[in-house]
Amino acid sequence: MAAVDVRAAVSAWEALFAAQSQLLRRFEREQVWGALSLREYDVLYTLTGFEHGTARLRDLTEATYLAQPSLSRLVDRLATAGLVVKEMVPGDGRGVAVRLTDEGRAVQLDIGRRHARSIAAHVGAALDGAELAELARLCDKLRAG
Repeated sequence: MAAVDVRAAVSAWEALFAAQSQLLRRFEREQVWGALSLREYDVLYTLTGFEHGTARLRDLTEATYLAQPSLSRLVDRLATAGLVVKEMVPGDGRGVAVRLTDEGRAVQLDIGRRHARSIAAHVGAALDGAELAELARLCDKLRAG
């Protein structure tokens, strides 16, 4: 195994982190979220990736990288708005699942279309097609570890 260039690795990480932070700030300022915050939208979007739009709260916590207490409060707000439903997990007295409602799915799709245009404006305008493909490939490689 080749020696890792620590400085190069740190520099690449800092560039990736700074780009993500800057893009997230830009996305937060966009007028695409309606009555939701970016984090609330992220929970709705994340739920669409789970079978039947349902995830255990602990799995949702891991998938969104939010602290469990923060996520619980956020899910409660989404439930009050009718966008998700909290349910007990059958056969698990302590397990809680969060399910996307039909209204929640519709809101996610509506906001998602606007957010996709925002992504295209900020990311797609900065990189050409080959660069976008390379960025996706490199990020997938990093996630795979």
